[in-house]
Amino acid sequence: MKILANDGIHPDGKLLLEEAGFEVDTNKVPQDKLAEVLPGYDVIIVRSATKVRQDLIDACPNLKIIARGGVGLDNVDAEYARSKGIHVCNTPKASSRAVAELVFTHAFNLARLINQANRQMAAGGDFDKLKKLCSDGIQLRGRTLGIIGFGRIGQEAARMGIGLGMNILATDLMVTEANIEIKVFNSPDLSLNVKIETVSWDDVLRNSDFITLHVPGGKQALIGAEEFAKMKDGVIIMNTARGGTIDEDALLAALASGKVGGAGLDVFVGEPNPRKEILEHPRISVSPHVGGSTQEAQSAIGMELAEQIIEKLGS
Repeated sequence: MKILANDGIHPDGKLLLEEAGFEVDTNKVPQDKLAEVLPGYDVIIVRSATKVRQDLIDACPNLKIIARGGVGLDNVDAEYARSKGIHVCNTPKASSRAVAELVFTHAFNLARLINQANRQMAAGGDFDKLKKLCSDGIQLRGRTLGIIGFGRIGQEAARMGIGLGMNILATDLMVTEANIEIKVFNSPDLSLNVKIETVSWDDVLRNSDFITLHVPGGKQALIGAEEFAKMKDGVIIMNTARGGTIDEDALLAALASGKVGGAGLDVFVGEPNPRKEILEHPRISVSPHVGGSTQEAQSAIGMELAEQIIEKLGS
């Protein structure tokens, strides 16, 4: 069995597959060459860069598994693949902690005005003026965290927010409540359980000091001018979900008016080339779509993918 890990796989996952008798190729094949190369493989492993659409699926009659490292499947025509008898899987558990930690990386960065200080100090900005600027930062304790999308990552963000002393408001079309377990020092004997019931979309928009998005991408933005108008003045919003979930024109306008105090973005319209106004804005903290890309998460993703492939094809 031959596997093309076109967007790479952690060495731990690669080793597990090879020990199970699979041949794993990690040489990157350009998107426009995949239809020529992929028919020689039984499995393709992708992250967010490689797209597996209907035309590519039709060109690969030997394909048995499409494995996506990460939560979403928006770069895979999953239902069409399944209709052709191809198994489609992803890794919804492995990267949840990493993504949630990045949410709070941006939240702290913006709340304490570190983003602005970092840029201006490096450019020779006045130290005393920057010290005064950063003294206007806020703490997260006692603030309200709004979570849009209350699946695994949203619940992990809630877990961290509770630990920081934040109030939690969550909304989700499918989830009505969740039991959030907080383990103390990773001890099996010391834990706290908090039941969170989801609230309405408007409640989250109107009453949150910080808002984080954990929803799949769609054909139109979920947050636009109308939604920003409902939010508290000075709200801080984080998007580690999908580019286009926030209307970037509306975001820039809301930042200019002061409605939005800051934005933390890991995803963008037009990746891998985000617009200049977004990247250079002093109150936008940016990262290059690395929410699930820590050393620990990459290892866990690789191992979870390998285990699923071995379970399906190893016999």
